[in-house]
Amino acid sequence: MRKLILAAVAGTAFALAGCSEKPAEEATEAAMEATDAAMDASGAAMDASGAASEAAAEASTAASM
Repeated sequence: MRKLILAAVAGTAFALAGCSEKPAEEATEAAMEATDAAMDASGAAMDASGAASEAAAEASTAASM
């Protein structure tokens, strides 16, 4: 999922860069920033998923007592 998000963001950034009149260097910078943002979002989603898994495990343990 993480690779899919990164690929989608990078592809979109490059597609938009091709439609604009920005120099290639600025377009590359924008794509890199978009990729960084996607990685940050992916990391946050992974943290939330881990927290949810821990909470579910604790709830399961509590329910079995």
